[in-house]
Amino acid sequence: MVEGVALITGAASGIGAATARKLSQTASGLVLIDRRRDALDALAGELRGPELLLREADVGDEAAWVEIEAAVEGRFGRLDHVVANAGIAHGAPIEETSFDDWRRVLSVNLDGVFLTLRTGLRLLRKTGRGGTVVVVSSVAAVKAEPGIGAYAASKAGAAQLVRVAAKEGARDKIRVNGVLPGGVETPIWAQAPFFQALVTTAGSERAAFDQMAAMSTPLGRYASADEIAGLIAFLLSDASATMTGALLVSDGGYSL
Repeated sequence: MVEGVALITGAASGIGAATARKLSQTASGLVLIDRRRDALDALAGELRGPELLLREADVGDEAAWVEIEAAVEGRFGRLDHVVANAGIAHGAPIEETSFDDWRRVLSVNLDGVFLTLRTGLRLLRKTGRGGTVVVVSSVAAVKAEPGIGAYAASKAGAAQLVRVAAKEGARDKIRVNGVLPGGVETPIWAQAPFFQALVTTAGSERAAFDQMAAMSTPLGRYASADEIAGLIAFLLSDASATMTGALLVSDGGYSL
């Protein structure tokens, strides 16, 4: 059970939205952050129970976090849990990756995690009660594949930030863990041209996911966003009270 106030980035869709729905069952407050205000509003319309604070923001924008920190303190006066989930995809060989694309991916996937952690740890410490943080990285942090240089580097950096933050937060009873999903059936795939082509040839998104999972995972399936949200809720809860600095891989055996 996850109680208190939780902050979630990338909350409007995919893993972030699934986590918001999961935590809304027991949390007293949710701070939901995403670049798409319309999608945030739509999600908010589904949630019943917790008090909501919605913020349209780019997680890689330092100035936005100054405003978010003040808003959380003003509305709730506390923060108990943080989920650094916002991320974007990118695929291209290193020699074909523009520096603009490199910076764009790292701005969201790594700068965004750093800024989320920096603000989140400050707010968690102020309560004096400790708290929990989960960073959503990727199995790409530990499994090399061609064409994912920027994405993999950003996710590897995020995974190492988990371990550093876990050591820094331990004295204040703040636990920091990471989830490293493999394939997850979320809208982020729509950004990949190869997936769009596969949907066309396979006939549907469902068939495309099934084909990719059959080729790449021993279990022959990808995770759902709800399944990853369940792992996040576990790491935020007292059921994982002795875990910090852990990186949980959930990839259907892809990295074996």
